[in-house]
Amino acid sequence: MATNAAGRKPETQLARVRRARKMNRILAETYPDAHCELDFTNPLELLVATILSAQCTDKRVNMVTPILFAKYPSVADYAAADRSEMEEIIRSTGFFRAKTNSIIGMAQAICERHGGEVPNRLPDLVKLPGVGRKTANVVLGNAFDVPGLTVDTHFQRLVRRFGWTDETDPVKIEHIVGGLLPKREWTIFSHRVIWHGRRICHARRPACGVCPLAALCPSYGTGPTASAEAAKLVRNGPFS
Repeated sequence: MATNAAGRKPETQLARVRRARKMNRILAETYPDAHCELDFTNPLELLVATILSAQCTDKRVNMVTPILFAKYPSVADYAAADRSEMEEIIRSTGFFRAKTNSIIGMAQAICERHGGEVPNRLPDLVKLPGVGRKTANVVLGNAFDVPGLTVDTHFQRLVRRFGWTDETDPVKIEHIVGGLLPKREWTIFSHRVIWHGRRICHARRPACGVCPLAALCPSYGTGPTASAEAAKLVRNGPFS
């Protein structure tokens, strides 16, 4: 057993599983259109866009990628890219030199190891330059339909607020949350949580008073609970 929150009785693993799955169902009803907010048409485009999304909004990435995708339609094109030209295209996404290194290195590795095709296995993806588990799971789940949890900053913050885990290590969080939900739900659940974190459960002032998870969340009250005040905090539109 583990303590759910101050003043609450310890929660068994079975109770936590049941609560997690109920919260997932509520999020599914709240965000029926939840999806990856990066624009892409194939695994390579999603891989590049996800690398660019580090410390950058999806909206900004989506403004840059049409030019990038048109100039570099294949892995070989990225592998042979002129570094200065690519840097200029992606400059507005921030950390453009490091991202250029990652994209070119990733493409060269795919050409050398995988015949120019983006691999569809986690062990292969995480060995590519600039690709960690988060990026790999984004690509697997959204381009290859292989279930995976995207443990970004929103995801980490929310599952801790939900009282599902106290862990701060992304890999441990991934395994713990994966044990609470059916595997087939992992990818779409990631989107639902990220959407919830961007729209309602903000880092500084979550909109607790209008949160659909309020009755099941041990962190209720972290933000304003009055519905009128909380409603003012709700955000909509393209997010980071």
